[in-house]
Amino acid sequence: MKKVVFIVIILFLSFHVSAHEGGHGSSTKVWHFLNSEMNLNADFIEKIDETVYLMNDKHQVEAFNISDFTSKEQQYILNKANWISDKNTLQTEHELYSINYSKILIYVGVTLLLFSFCMFRKKNKSIILAFSFIGFAVVIMGCKTNSSSKGIKMAKNDVSYLESIFGVFDKVTTRVDNKYFYIESDGIPEHEMMTGITNWQQQVPINHDYSGTNAWAIPLHPELAENPLSTKDNFMKGAIAISANGIPIFNPLNNRGEDANAIGELDKWGGHCGRADDYHYHLPPAHLQSKVGNDKPIAYALDGFPVYGETNEPLDENLGRFTSDSTYQYHAVKEYPYLIAAMKGKVEINPRTKAPENEIMPQAKTRGVRPDLRPLRDAKIIDFKNPKPNQYSLKYEVKSSIYTINYSWDNNGNYNYEFINPDGTTTNSTYKRK
Repeated sequence: MKKVVFIVIILFLSFHVSAHEGGHGSSTKVWHFLNSEMNLNADFIEKIDETVYLMNDKHQVEAFNISDFTSKEQQYILNKANWISDKNTLQTEHELYSINYSKILIYVGVTLLLFSFCMFRKKNKSIILAFSFIGFAVVIMGCKTNSSSKGIKMAKNDVSYLESIFGVFDKVTTRVDNKYFYIESDGIPEHEMMTGITNWQQQVPINHDYSGTNAWAIPLHPELAENPLSTKDNFMKGAIAISANGIPIFNPLNNRGEDANAIGELDKWGGHCGRADDYHYHLPPAHLQSKVGNDKPIAYALDGFPVYGETNEPLDENLGRFTSDSTYQYHAVKEYPYLIAAMKGKVEINPRTKAPENEIMPQAKTRGVRPDLRPLRDAKIIDFKNPKPNQYSLKYEVKSSIYTINYSWDNNGNYNYEFINPDGTTTNSTYKRK
């Protein structure tokens, strides 16, 4: 019996060491500074150039120069930063084949427990007890390892501040629960749309019901992701942010991996329509800055962090920065990737999607009313009008010939389209939204 207990202890210790080798969980420790008696209990967040970001026990982000630390701490910082960099590289290159070691530990532990249960009636109960103990220990370590992979929590989003941003626009309504701040809209912005598009997929903007259970959701408690996901290799399906006027912002790359702006798919406001006739942006909506205020965010990413306009402050590789009030924020830039180069916050991925066409959950859905079309060669949208509520007129040019689409909808979900050719002949179509 003593031998069995000894073996159990050795196995337990070996599992414990192997499960935590390399250290990927909490990095809370006491930090020591050069030429100072001050000590700080904090989490390591990241190192950008010579600046080291820590989060103290009050969830406040503090920035230090690496030279402020003792030589031992500096070595720890470099090791930690290199480990994170290597992990991010591996995550990007081998994301589809990454191994969840915590789940493996749990499965192994459960298997051992089931084995011991099935063998319980046999005579050698000491061995069965040993297997049970090992299985239980492995399950506990798997759960602990899984929980340690959670992101670092940041300061909670201020609901009243969020309401002040989205409340600027009359067509946007908001609500909140204990987890999310919800944004509701009809998917139609107050500004003009579509003019300036030179690579058109024959879609036109219609209303979409982003309300109730289909509202956009911003996390109230954002967390820093251990491995930020690049928008170059992820999120080419669905939105990555929601603008202050209730219009979703998609990845700057379209679902073919092309820069939608560079190939002429976007209008003067950085938006266009998807196959469900849903209007959305692919560029940061900088034009909203005049409405929300120069020092206010123009959007919020679906990881819970705000998106601001351009800045002269240095940005990290994600196109964001930590601020003096213990928050993180993204900023717009003029060139690709325009905004959110990588999702700094922790997000939930729709398990039915795979990179690069994976999408963030929760995600509001669209419902089109007519078949989706394909790009119309050489078509340029030259005019777009809104003469009456729920009534629009779009003009486009193909080889110097002008075409018009007049369309409207009523409160019963009936959509009427009139297509006018250059010679004055017309075609009409009617659809019913189900």
